[in-house]
Amino acid sequence: MAKKGSILICDDEEIMREVLETILSGAGYRVELAKTGEEALELYGQKPFDVVLMDVSMPGMGGLTALEELIKVDPEAVVLMITAFATFDTAISAWEKGATGVIRKPFQNEQILAFVAKGAKKRRHEEERQTLRQVMTRSVKRDAIIGRSEKMEEIFRLVDRVAPARSTVLITGESGTGKELMAKAIHEASPRADFPFVVVNCSNIPSELLESELFGHTKGAFTGAVAAKKGLFEVADTGSIFLDEIGDLRPETQVRLLRVIQEREFTPLGDTTPLKVDVRIIAATNVDLKEAVKTGTFREDLYYRLSVVPIELPALRQRPEDILPLAKHFIQKYNAENLREISENLSPEVLSLLENYYYPGNVRELENIIERAVVIAAGDEITVECLRPEVRDPELAFKMVKQSEGVSEEIDLARGVNFYDQVKRFEIDLIRRALDQTGGHQSRAARLLGLNATTLNSKIKSYNIQTRS
Repeated sequence: MAKKGSILICDDEEIMREVLETILSGAGYRVELAKTGEEALELYGQKPFDVVLMDVSMPGMGGLTALEELIKVDPEAVVLMITAFATFDTAISAWEKGATGVIRKPFQNEQILAFVAKGAKKRRHEEERQTLRQVMTRSVKRDAIIGRSEKMEEIFRLVDRVAPARSTVLITGESGTGKELMAKAIHEASPRADFPFVVVNCSNIPSELLESELFGHTKGAFTGAVAAKKGLFEVADTGSIFLDEIGDLRPETQVRLLRVIQEREFTPLGDTTPLKVDVRIIAATNVDLKEAVKTGTFREDLYYRLSVVPIELPALRQRPEDILPLAKHFIQKYNAENLREISENLSPEVLSLLENYYYPGNVRELENIIERAVVIAAGDEITVECLRPEVRDPELAFKMVKQSEGVSEEIDLARGVNFYDQVKRFEIDLIRRALDQTGGHQSRAARLLGLNATTLNSKIKSYNIQTRS
């Protein structure tokens, strides 16, 4: 028979313990017995019970005192007091100390079963409310990702389903779509939320140092290893590790990462003893890993290990309904940082331009546009003049594309033009020009283009642009 719940019976009379155990175990409950209040407290401290049946009159620690101490341990405990002297004063005292109910001896079997069933139901409902409160608290943290569109709501629903699991997650999407924010949202909605969330950008750490950063090393493991160092996987133990730009891993590092996923252990450089870890891996990339598998630059077995739960973040241009709430959020942020009081109410003209812009840099670019507008606004609102030239003139980007490609101004649009392909070509051309102008120095090229250095590096790799060695 399936167990309905756990019951602790505390009574100094052996015959009463046996009678209650027979009634309740026969009804499908798991039953444990205690002879004294002290013994009941010890058993409850080891594991909570759904319902406690406690005799009022017992030698040593009486039932009411045991009730009081038990409620201190677990304020939500369901305790039914049993007494042969159910006076009004006894009942009031029991309720004041936290009892759920009072049962008078002698009792009918059906009466005990009804009381216990009601108590067990109360306990289950309280546990469900506690779980719901925890889930709601964790779900609120995802509000760091602004998104009201149906595309984002679908992703949020997926995150709610996969967050409690241990399975690896692979987040894909263009640069600037919020992959790290999404990874953190998954972590914070999971049972690991109170444990470390470690971020590793695989493209920012020199490849020859990455294995040492991930797995740690012993003293003298290599030249310059003057002391032992704990790896980031060990730091993330019991929590989550976010591996951004996972496509940049060297083949030998891919092999070691595959072992961590499969065996849940790794060996620090220079050591021979493997370390066991309990880490959830969340990876991200803005390159096509399937294509990398085809070209042999990324292991197929690692790809399938990472993409157990794939999440693709849409580009901002694919969810224009999110632009207004995002813009308002950034106005609030940069008002606070710059001591401004710019209105969050955007004019129809400004909003139309923002919603129709292409956003090659996605949310990160929108943030840049709003920050600039907040800083240079002459009054207390963002005007069209506060926006960057390419945002103010929707045709400007397309004209620049045509010029860079040598396309006639009289292009016949009726023949069909893929706007996004043209913009991509224009981006490649701009990046190449900036790299030529800076002698291949990516940081300076990024400043010329008004891009984050990591963003530029990602675009160079995504577009397979050759740089000077």
